Amino acid sequence: MRIGPEPTTDGFIAVMYGENEGVVPGNALVVDPKKPFRKLNAFGNSFLNRFICSQMPNQVLQSISIIDTPGILSGEKQRISRGYDFAEVLRWFGERVDRIILLFDAHKLDISDEFSEAIRAFKGQDDKIRVVLNKADQVDTQQLMRVYGALMWSLGKVINTPEVVRVYLGSFWAKPLQNTENRRLFEAESQDLFRDIQSLPRNAALRKLNDLIKRARLAKVHAYIISYLKKEMPSLFGREKKKEELIMRLPEIYTILQREHHISPGDFPNVTKMQDMLQHYDFSKFPSLKMKLIESVDKMLATKIAVLMAMIREEESKQPPAMVSGGAFEGSQDGPFGQGYGEGISAGADAEDWIVSRDKHRYDEIFYTLMPVNGKITGVNAKKEMMNSRLPNTVLGKIWKLADCDKDGMLDDEEFALAQHLIKIKLEGYELPNELPDHLVPPVHRKNPTADALYNHSED
Repeated sequence: MRIGPEPTTDGFIAVMYGENEGVVPGNALVVDPKKPFRKLNAFGNSFLNRFICSQMPNQVLQSISIIDTPGILSGEKQRISRGYDFAEVLRWFGERVDRIILLFDAHKLDISDEFSEAIRAFKGQDDKIRVVLNKADQVDTQQLMRVYGALMWSLGKVINTPEVVRVYLGSFWAKPLQNTENRRLFEAESQDLFRDIQSLPRNAALRKLNDLIKRARLAKVHAYIISYLKKEMPSLFGREKKKEELIMRLPEIYTILQREHHISPGDFPNVTKMQDMLQHYDFSKFPSLKMKLIESVDKMLATKIAVLMAMIREEESKQPPAMVSGGAFEGSQDGPFGQGYGEGISAGADAEDWIVSRDKHRYDEIFYTLMPVNGKITGVNAKKEMMNSRLPNTVLGKIWKLADCDKDGMLDDEEFALAQHLIKIKLEGYELPNELPDHLVPPVHRKNPTADALYNHSED
């Protein structure tokens, strides 16, 4: 499998775990009972000749499998037929995967007709879709804002939902960043994407249960539709004419069934697609509605699903959480190149001195203007100074709780310096912890005499 900046893949590649590295062609894949691809046989040889499985003994692939799709055609190439129904193949995979990732380049945001058709094939799978804006380091901050806005506008025309799809920005390859001013943003975005992918195995059982519920609701709606069509058919003459009439009236039939059975409009299949499919069936041969089966489905949805969900939760609680491991999902989290290491609240964690002491002389000047009594300032006086940061009261209240180490409602010079340091961290865009880390505890309030000695030594 070649990877490069141009569309190097012209077929579907299933990247899966295998004890021995190798490639399995599509025609062999669809007859393998151990692989979940048997129903792809319906798309014919034109597709199967463009479908392979690449197997390798990789730790990441023990938890997830990846389907790499062909490069999207644009311009004149769109007029060339692929020889198989590309959108239907995508729809088949979209219904069965846990995550759909749409890739865009910062310099190529145009959504071609084929790409629009591909995105529309994922209709009904909107909760699975994530968007990656790759090569974002090739533009500066101002251009990146414009690119992001243009991408959201383009997607809004294709994905017809009011919810905003999650977009990850970054440069997802092992090359030096061309523009480093957004490095922190790219690192945070890549970690968010990795966490999203890493958590997929943990919720796999619940997603399968969710698909079961979805399919049960669809089956119930289909039963109502075909039974209504059968009931409206004449017994002897004029069947073809009545069939044409019923197909034309299908949107009206949907409305009737919605009112009669209290069904949500979103549970009905696509009208146009349903009309096309009904052309090939004899309505008089449709089975009649069996209310016992409908009642069984309703009972399952009302009671059995809740029991299944409780069983899944109980089973998950007894086992360690399933996570994707290996490759890019580990190796950089621990150590100096982990996200946020040595930044924000973690700054000074591996330093011998108390990091707040580096700016304490400035904080002391402010402290002594606030009229300390017996070496401490009251909450009223501290509040006046802390309010100058313009941070909301909820944040300042959290900073006060973290800084007031002895919980006496007052601040000494070290606690006040700590409060100012936490304000600085928050103003720089970092999050505050729920509990104060050991390396930020003021030396006077530490229980470790060795740490106090180190601090006193640095002060001397």
